Amino acid sequence: MTGIAIAVGAVIRDGQGRVLLVRHRPERKGFWRGKWICPGGGLKLGEEIVAGIEREVAEETGLKIRLDRGLAPFERIVKSGGETRLHVVYIDYLADLVGGDLRPGGDVGEAVWVAPSDLPAMWAELHEDTRKLLKIAGIV
Repeated sequence: MTGIAIAVGAVIRDGQGRVLLVRHRPERKGFWRGKWICPGGGLKLGEEIVAGIEREVAEETGLKIRLDRGLAPFERIVKSGGETRLHVVYIDYLADLVGGDLRPGGDVGEAVWVAPSDLPAMWAELHEDTRKLLKIAGIV
C-alpha cells in the first residue's frame, strides 16, 4: 500500500429512473473484480472532484451527466496479515443522464441500466461498497 486512494464516481439515473451499473473487464484484477459497481475511478493529482467524476464517467461509459448532489463520503480499509492492503475514500455524486451513447470503455467491459425494483434480485452480484453507495443515495 502506497497511500490513500481517492475514488470519485456517480450514481447515474436515466429518464426512466433506472441506475447505471458497470463491471470491469474480466482480465482486470483488483478489489472490485467481477462485481457490479457504479462508474468511477481514481482522482488525478490536481484534478477537481467534479471534473474527475465527469472524466471517469465519460471514459467508462461514453455518457454525459449532470451532477445533482454530493453524497456522504465513505471509506474502505482492507487489511491482510496485519498490513493495510487498500485504503480508499469514495466521493460520489447523484447524477442525471443528459446525453451520449452507452458504450463501455477503459476498464469497463459491461454496462447495464437497472430499475431500482430489480436491484434486490442482483444484490449478491453488487460489490458491497456499491450496495452501501446505493443506500446512501436513497436508491434502495
